[in-house]
Amino acid sequence: MTFLSESDFLNFINRYFPLIHPNILLERGDDCNLISSKGNLCISSDLFLEESHFSRQYFSAGDIGYKALAVNISDISAMGARPQGFLLNLMIPEDLGSDFWANFFDGMSQLANHFDLALAGGDISRARFLGIDITIWGNINNRCLERKRCRSGDVLFVIGQLGLARTGRKMLETGNDLFGSLEAIKAHLRPRLFVEQAVSLSDFSGVRGLMDVSDGLVRDLPRFLGPELGADLLIREDNIHPEVVKYATSQGCCPVEFALHGGEDYCLLGCADKGVMSELKAYFPEFMYLGQVLPTPGLKLSGVTYQSDGFDHFSNMI
Repeated sequence: MTFLSESDFLNFINRYFPLIHPNILLERGDDCNLISSKGNLCISSDLFLEESHFSRQYFSAGDIGYKALAVNISDISAMGARPQGFLLNLMIPEDLGSDFWANFFDGMSQLANHFDLALAGGDISRARFLGIDITIWGNINNRCLERKRCRSGDVLFVIGQLGLARTGRKMLETGNDLFGSLEAIKAHLRPRLFVEQAVSLSDFSGVRGLMDVSDGLVRDLPRFLGPELGADLLIREDNIHPEVVKYATSQGCCPVEFALHGGEDYCLLGCADKGVMSELKAYFPEFMYLGQVLPTPGLKLSGVTYQSDGFDHFSNMI
């Protein structure tokens, strides 16, 4: 199938996303849409650009569609909100035909349907490379879980795995999965999301704040703590996923340090009053204790000062 006009492409999108949805008040296709909200809306946006955030050398069209939406869902849930809908803007190269877009929208719509998200509208344009820009919104379930709410003595924790997506990315970049790193590869291409866990965390009064880990823990943790606090991390090798340990060891790296630098994990980083830690550990099977908040800036690893810049979007391009 060849798209002869913008209308052809928009009609193609309509095969995968319903025009009418309970989370929007107008049929998609007007100049704007109207959003129904019972309270405060949480809103975010993210770019997903070819050769900056993904490569078609090892991302399938379905993987691209899935992950473009997944990274936005992760941001919403990290505030303790439940995602409701999104706007989709596409930069479309001429070399991509209907087979690509069928798989792209199939991957994206599977995720949207899973979380009952409305596609409210957006825009499309020709471009030299593939780019996806999504704006997403959600409703605060109980309370907003913000950054920079930690207190000295609080416990730090994650829900999910550190370094697994980085392992998958390294394997895909080399094109040689020597270690059968199936979970790692899936973690990079189609990351697991922790929406229900994040919403549940907002119900625990002892949980002070939350964020998703997208640029690696050593870069995201200072952003989470704020400029006046630091942390002492107590992470053992047996806390790290076996595929991460196996790959890091093969490269002569310390598995714990390798995991700390893992970008695109999209696990949840949280802080809580230490009195609630046992309850959190019992409630969330994916809970992992990270360490303790310190009253002075800087990161320590098992009591030893640790310095690293971590991942940066402007210096770590694909």
